Amino acid sequence: MEITSIPFPNQEDFSYFYTFFQDLDNNTITSGDIPTNKRRKTDGSEGETNFLKEILNTLPLLEDQETAPNSNFDFDFKIPVSVMADSDERVRKTAPAKFEGGVAPPPVEEASSSQLHSGGGQRRLWVKERSKAMWEYYNSDECPDEEFRKVFRMSKATFNMICDSLDSVVTKKDTMLRMAIPVRQRVAVCIYRLATGDPLRTVSNLFGLGISTCHKLVLEVSAAIRTVLMPKFLQWPDKERLDQIKSEFGSISGIPDISGSIYTTHISIIAPKASPAAYFNKKHTERNQKPSYSTTVQGVVDSRGIFTDVCIGYPGSMSDDKILEKSALSQRFNMGHLKNISVVGGSSYPLLDWLLVPYTHQNQTWSQHSFNEKIGELQGIAKDAFMRLKGRWACLQKRTEVKLQDLPVVLGACCVLHNICEINNEIMDEDLKFELFDDLIVAGESDGMRGKSVNINAMQVRDSIAHNLLHRSHGNTGFR
Repeated sequence: MEITSIPFPNQEDFSYFYTFFQDLDNNTITSGDIPTNKRRKTDGSEGETNFLKEILNTLPLLEDQETAPNSNFDFDFKIPVSVMADSDERVRKTAPAKFEGGVAPPPVEEASSSQLHSGGGQRRLWVKERSKAMWEYYNSDECPDEEFRKVFRMSKATFNMICDSLDSVVTKKDTMLRMAIPVRQRVAVCIYRLATGDPLRTVSNLFGLGISTCHKLVLEVSAAIRTVLMPKFLQWPDKERLDQIKSEFGSISGIPDISGSIYTTHISIIAPKASPAAYFNKKHTERNQKPSYSTTVQGVVDSRGIFTDVCIGYPGSMSDDKILEKSALSQRFNMGHLKNISVVGGSSYPLLDWLLVPYTHQNQTWSQHSFNEKIGELQGIAKDAFMRLKGRWACLQKRTEVKLQDLPVVLGACCVLHNICEINNEIMDEDLKFELFDDLIVAGESDGMRGKSVNINAMQVRDSIAHNLLHRSHGNTGFR
């Protein structure tokens, strides 16, 4: 809103000022601010004439001050729109401005939407300045690729590929108030948070963004990874790829038709408000000497340790065989969609027509012991894959602060990023290796639980494989 200099072309304009000052004077008299003996008389004609003369006498003075080059008097000042828009109620209650000594206050500059509110009638959008020096360095050519890999667990080329793939989904438009965060910075915030597990406050300081903004970016980019990259980098292999996987597993163990190795790990969480007993983790509690809660990640990997199937989000109190029973992988096998292939699992899984597990009873024969050694080698591939998963993405090593309903998206993103790193041969530093001590299962621990559901046909198939292994590769078993 603008208030410009007011001209005085005729007597009618004078009457406006007379009325204005008369009302002001009446209000002053009513308010009792001026002593009685100093009040102006306005009811008589003589007082009215004298008062009008005073006003007319001041007009030349006002005109001179308006045209004077060094004068401070100026009617042409601007009131910021944001101030007027704050509250109509407050504007109506504001008293008319009083100029002392005939001098108006200095001009008020129009408010800027990107500056801080300070005195003088200015109201501006408050934006905290944060340093982006760390991210600007890693985003520049000055940062060596090796240093970039230590922080983000991948090379610049792999990072660029991820950014290009997510560009259409992650990109945001600029607004009148601020510039949108670039795609590369959005992806970097998410990957850095997953890779280091640093608190959001640390991430905020390093990338020059707000804490809530960083948390939002982690969830948004993780969801984009699940939507865009998971169908490309984490899926059950086709027939051609399955034949290749079976050949690779066969060359390692001598067991035919092995298409994957399965393992289940636990991710520590904050005790949920709903059904906390379901997420209670006995192993973590015994180790940490305090109540611990977790959710699970079940994964099947190929011979290179690349995930081909994941099942995420079941409570930590569930046993591995119960999680497997409810998973989509088990349903596909039971419905006959997956034929002539087998998966290798540890002793915590049941023996099924399509799932081979080691012998757990005492006094094993040479063939059974040989079979367990080969199964252990294949099971170790899955375990090593999960060790690299948790080693690369340190956010999985400690109790996560992500809400339980958002956690599957974040965990799925970690699995996809793991696959991308494995496919691109991203070597993980030795000091990042993580021991899966809380996931170890004692041999024979779950035999009694599964005793009533023993699959006779599966037992016969396993015995046949064990017998063939001993006689076909007798020289490689260590038994003479």
